[in-house]
Amino acid sequence: MTKQVIQTDKAPSAIGPYSQAVVAPAGSTVYLSGQIGLDPSTGDLVSEQVEEQVRQAFSNMSAVIHAAGGSLHSIVKLTLFLTDLANFGIANTVMSELIPEPFPARSTVEVSALPKGALFEVEAIIIV
Repeated sequence: MTKQVIQTDKAPSAIGPYSQAVVAPAGSTVYLSGQIGLDPSTGDLVSEQVEEQVRQAFSNMSAVIHAAGGSLHSIVKLTLFLTDLANFGIANTVMSELIPEPFPARSTVEVSALPKGALFEVEAIIIV
């Protein structure tokens, strides 16, 4: 069983022992690692503002999806991580602007902390 690793310079490099995405051996399901609001060119958070971090995280996720041969229409499952569920509405608003309908399945969880002090993270499963 061989898995294919997806890597793009248009999204931040992994900041730990993981890949940006991995294609399952059958070749059609791609599991994306979480993306936070890092600027791919600097590796720093784009802002301390939640909305800007959410937009950048979705942009980073989109870059990895495209590198895997998919599009935003390819998403079948998203998981959103927020350090404060009070920001749930902001995440929903941005997601509804960026992700095409029909919307994928989704889970949202509040976490105590995220890497680099991020306020938001998104991970996805896509079909290509």
